[in-house]
Parts: sequence; C-alpha cells; structure tokens
Amino acid sequence: MILTFGQTGQVATELGLQGGGPCLSRAEADFKVPGALTAALEAFRPEAIINAVAYTAVDRAEDESDLANRVNGEAVSELALACAAANIPLVHLSTDYVFDGAGTRPWQSDDPPAPLNVYGRSKLAGEEALRAAGGTYAILRCSWVVSPHGRNFVKTMLRLGAEREALDVVADQIGAPTAARDIAAACLEIAGQLSADPSKSGTYHYQSRPFASWAEVAGEIFAQAGLACTVREIATTAYPTPARRPLNSRLDCRDTERVFGLSMPDWRASLKPILEELA
Repeated sequence: MILTFGQTGQVATELGLQGGGPCLSRAEADFKVPGALTAALEAFRPEAIINAVAYTAVDRAEDESDLANRVNGEAVSELALACAAANIPLVHLSTDYVFDGAGTRPWQSDDPPAPLNVYGRSKLAGEEALRAAGGTYAILRCSWVVSPHGRNFVKTMLRLGAEREALDVVADQIGAPTAARDIAAACLEIAGQLSADPSKSGTYHYQSRPFASWAEVAGEIFAQAGLACTVREIATTAYPTPARRPLNSRLDCRDTERVFGLSMPDWRASLKPILEELA
C-alpha cells in the first residue's frame, strides 16, 4: 500500500483519483502539529509514502515564514526521520523555486540551490532534512503545476480570458506547466521502483516539455479553449509581487528519464483533458 499525505491539493487529488492508496486529510495528519505524522505512519504501516502536502502560498509566505517553515521544513524532517526508522521509502514533492533562476541553462538536480523567497527557502529546508534523515527517498522537483482542481494558472486564464479582450502576461519567466495528473502517475511509479531498489534514492526533476513562457502558455490555453483574448507580453518587473520569482525555471529531467524510465509529457497535450474537464 502506498500512503499519500495530502488530500485536497492538486497532486494529492490526482493521486486519489488514480487509486494510489489512502490519502490523508489535515484532520488525519496535520503538518502543523508535531508528532501527528509519526502517529499516522504507525497506524497505516504502508509500503511507501508520497508527501503531497506543502505550504504553497508563495507571496503570503513572505509574511508567514514560521508557518511555511513548519509545513515545508520541520514537518518534512519529522516525516523523513520516521520513514527512515521504519525503512519506508518516501517520495517528496519539491519545486523549481529552490533555484535563483539565473541564466538560461536547464537546472540539473545537483546544481547549488539559491532560493529567492521564503517559500523556496522553506522547501529547500525540507529537502535538506530529507537527505539528512538517512532513509530511502526521492525528491521530485516540479514546476508550474496545473489541473482542473484548486487554484492554478489555467483556471485563472480561462476566467480572465472570458472576461477580457486582452490580457497582460509575463513573458520573461521560462519553464513549463506540468499537469498534476502526470506528476501523480510519476510519483506512483517512482514509489514502486524505490521499494524494489532503494539505490535509486536521490533528487530528481519532473517537468513537461517544451519550455515556454507564461505568455506562451496563456496563448495556448486561449487557442485550445477557443477564447479570442489577446495576450500582451510584459516583463516580470511590470507585475511586481511580494515574493521574487525565478526567471529561469527550466529543469533538466534526464536523470529521471534514465533512472526511472519515465518520459516527460508534452504540456500542450496534457492541457487538453484539463480544459475538457473544466468545460
């Protein structure tokens, strides 16, 4: 049995839909409460765990650093230590925001992290704690998660694109939207392979292809949805936010492909079922 921590987030929702095993809600395993995760682990005794819980309010984290660090750092440390003690493989979702976004080269998994904001630093703390715990693990860094669930870029663009004739969208942040459905399937595959071969432990990247800007993604959303909204490309500096965003969110996924035999999906194809479900 694979146990998922998380129930309502985008990836956790998809894990539940894909029959990956029990998905624990906050009431069953609250990352804010010390000791709650260890108790849940002892109650279920799974073969592997996927952690899909995170504090993801990037801008709000600038004012809620204690909460972000608790959920993304301290709680992950507790979970990782408990998994290591019980010899349970742990797949943990992380983010491209652990990098500073400099340059244009895709980030490799062993590149030095240098997060720009509180959210990125809290996620990096969780990564470091997981590595230090000494168990079997896979850190899976993803970017720009989209799905029919929760709040995300696709749903925002559909709403605004239906309301407006033109929309300003940032064009100098480059990465790729990755469907929660694809991430969930990858997590389940990686969890199974880790159980069979703990030597595959490590840090990996999972991101759709091809690379694109937010403006290009918005244009594709409008095209597939049949919306006449025009995309006006703007610079990040024209849309200031409390938390700094990395400009380069390209991820090198070759290690993930080689070790786990996974192919990176085309985000344009993954977008289609999301739009169909939202329609």
